[in-house]
Amino acid sequence: MDVVNQMVAQGQFRVLKVPLGFIKVLQWFFAIFAFSTCGSYSGMFRMSVECKNRTDSDLSIEVEFEYPFRLHQEHFDAPTCKSGDKERLFLVGDYSSSAEFFVTIGVFAFLYSTAALSIYVFLFEKYKENNKGPLIDLGVTAVFTFMWLVSSAAWAKGLSDVKTATDPDKVLTLISACDAEENQCREVHDPVMSGLNTSVAFGFINLVLWAGNLWFVFKETGIIAPFMRAPPPPQEKPAAPEAYGQQGAYEQDPYASNQGGYQPDYSQQGYNQDAEYGQGYGQQGAPTSFSNQM
Repeated sequence: MDVVNQMVAQGQFRVLKVPLGFIKVLQWFFAIFAFSTCGSYSGMFRMSVECKNRTDSDLSIEVEFEYPFRLHQEHFDAPTCKSGDKERLFLVGDYSSSAEFFVTIGVFAFLYSTAALSIYVFLFEKYKENNKGPLIDLGVTAVFTFMWLVSSAAWAKGLSDVKTATDPDKVLTLISACDAEENQCREVHDPVMSGLNTSVAFGFINLVLWAGNLWFVFKETGIIAPFMRAPPPPQEKPAAPEAYGQQGAYEQDPYASNQGGYQPDYSQQGYNQDAEYGQGYGQQGAPTSFSNQM
């Protein structure tokens, strides 16, 4: 028990939440559904033969068949309507090849899914080491995808033939007593084929799951990594210069700082010039007063 708890503690169960592991879990379940619904099937249909002489009649002729559907080995006894005699008749057809092939692919897919899930959970680091694990996984997944396609298509065709061979109206034509018009032959119970129909559906669901998982396994190989690099960030363009008027509002004139040491006072200079001009005019003999001239 301690070993199991240690393994669970060391396991990376978060891989089951990503598509790679989650789809593998679905493959594991649907593989079980596929081979179990086909491999465990057994069916039966019932017919009745009513002879002119009622004592020779048989109103409940049961015919049973099952996987692997070697129908030529399944037999039943039917009345001949002649002195109480009966004849042994066999069904027609052998459809074991397609059924067994389908079940075999389902079993191997289940086993491989179990092994892959164990590696994902407990040995995921070694799985990605040198890309050997993903490459092997990709090859096996591709093979199973093709096998599910072939086996599901073959079993779908085989099931159609099984339905035809076990149709009570078809089987009644094998009974010689039904050729006489005075005897009445009819079907009582049809075989239930819902389980086999479900197995075909599960087969094609497995095909979709394995085909879809190819992409996620392919991403683990790293082959596509060089093609998925992020583009470099765009370079920022330098800001365009603003209008001259706006620039002058924010930038200081460099010449203004250089002329800061000498700031002439134009008002003071004008006053001095006027004073000098007045003195010079007085020295040149301009009359200073009217009384002196008199």
